[in-house]
Amino acid sequence: MENRDAELAEKISALKKRRNAVILAHNYQLGEVQDIADFVGDSLDLSQRAAKIDAGVIVFCGVRFMAETASILCPEKVVLLPDVSAGCLLADTITAEQLRAKKKEHPQAAVVCYVNSPAEVKAESDVCCTSANAVRVVESLDAREILFVPDKYLGHYISTRTGKKMVLWPGFCPTHVRIKPERIKELKREYPQAKVVVHPECRPEVIALANAVLGTGGMCRYAQRDDVREMIVGTELGILHRLRKENPDKRFIPVSEQAICPDMKLITLEKVLRSLEKMSPEVKVPEEIRLKAKAAVDRMLKIGQES
Repeated sequence: MENRDAELAEKISALKKRRNAVILAHNYQLGEVQDIADFVGDSLDLSQRAAKIDAGVIVFCGVRFMAETASILCPEKVVLLPDVSAGCLLADTITAEQLRAKKKEHPQAAVVCYVNSPAEVKAESDVCCTSANAVRVVESLDAREILFVPDKYLGHYISTRTGKKMVLWPGFCPTHVRIKPERIKELKREYPQAKVVVHPECRPEVIALANAVLGTGGMCRYAQRDDVREMIVGTELGILHRLRKENPDKRFIPVSEQAICPDMKLITLEKVLRSLEKMSPEVKVPEEIRLKAKAAVDRMLKIGQES
């Protein structure tokens, strides 16, 4: 299998050069996909990379909303998603029509949209955020009321950090709700020196047990700290590949072996190669939606640069 992966990686590398392509991979992707990527990161990092990249083709190894964000920021580039069925159950909990109806109920609220959402929903929002910068984005707003979509647990976490009045959409990530507080307590007894780091999409009772609440990029930086020798990890299992690769002398313990996002695992080396060969499937956000969505994404990126 390793020989097969090496052959595929070699073919991908050669074809990537011919296509003037760059490969972006999210921290939750399969290890072998992360290993052939030019950049591996969280949603915010990859969004910023997409905006600055020179290449004419972006192969996005992630899920659909991430490829859409790249298309929003880089309309002149070809954005490929190697498996077009790689979606996001959290993003699917809200539509633009539903958001418009909710906005009518709260006409004075500023609309903050988590990046895990369809392009049409971003187009109806005032500003986007990622898990890495959500607190900073909400703190930057003067509005007395925030309509936050679609993740209720991330929204709850933001409310505890900012004190803002938040109207929360009832969506959640099915992967992160599999992370249970009882298991964290067991692991803390087993590894008393370990730091507990969880994702802000987790339930409040999980967040209450953590030493740090961070997006995936923040987790990778936290793991490199000198005072971290063991880390109990409360997020999707794909991140363990990067954590262990970058910190071979440290121990990383997943809270739940069931914390797997099936959509994040759909992309394989074979699909990346096929995508570059056929230059499809392409993700292209319609211009009318793209311009509105870009305004919300640009505001997010501006806040990130100012902080």
